[in-house]
Amino acid sequence: MTGDLLQWKIGDVRVTRIVEMTTPIDPSGMFPKATAEAMASHAEWLRPHFLDDEGQMILSIHCLVVESQGQTIVVDTCVGNGKSRPFPGISDLQTPFLADFRAAGFDPATIDVVTCTHLHFDHVGWNTMLVDGVWVPTFPNARYLFHALEWEHWDAEARRDPTSEPGLVLGDSVAPIVAAGLSSLVASDHRITDEVYLEPTPGHTPGHVSVHISSGGEEAVITGDMTHHPVQIAETDWGMGYDSDTAQGCVTRREFVDRYGDTAVLVIGTHFNTPTAGHVRRGPDGGWRFVV
Repeated sequence: MTGDLLQWKIGDVRVTRIVEMTTPIDPSGMFPKATAEAMASHAEWLRPHFLDDEGQMILSIHCLVVESQGQTIVVDTCVGNGKSRPFPGISDLQTPFLADFRAAGFDPATIDVVTCTHLHFDHVGWNTMLVDGVWVPTFPNARYLFHALEWEHWDAEARRDPTSEPGLVLGDSVAPIVAAGLSSLVASDHRITDEVYLEPTPGHTPGHVSVHISSGGEEAVITGDMTHHPVQIAETDWGMGYDSDTAQGCVTRREFVDRYGDTAVLVIGTHFNTPTAGHVRRGPDGGWRFVV
């Protein structure tokens, strides 16, 4: 498989990570405030998992499969194969993701629910796959859940310019799902099962949601892009150019850290490299950090 298979148990719920790819990223290229000096102040706890010896951040693109009360739920679907994207290194991919998905014990035909934390290209790609020149649903028997506000925002952008990035992404990865009648527009607190529900975390996009798991007295949160990298747990005011509303994103992160810091809630980062899951804890300097 592309990445080590990781699994977590939260009460009666099982979560499985399936990696599409990992990539080094220049910190300042993602977060304008991430100077070399600022990153160095966090290097002790970021290394070796999230920061390499050259000072590059390590990001993972993966999906998370959540099994709860007889439902098998895919959270975010990565970049996908054969998708034309205006980003070097991640356009027209040909990865073994789908084979890895099956090797992890999951059949795309038996997935019950697909939910996307938001509709950026690296969270919707495997919604569809190319078959005989046509984009068809990868999970043909699943109900695809999109937050209503998120869909309305990006659909308006795509209609304004179908050749734009939102136009391309919705055109090959979301619109075919809608056309197939497999999509549902849901609220930001929608419950998928009694144990798994959406949690609003706006800012990176207007309708961004995280996924909350509560079972058997244990809790976890799948972040989505509320935070891209563990350094944002410490530096909640580090936004990025790809944010729809950077100020709101910073507020959301501060509230997230305040709510879940120094608690037993497991934080599963949608772009966090192996080991991917950990807890928000106070460091020796009094600041927050991500502890695995």
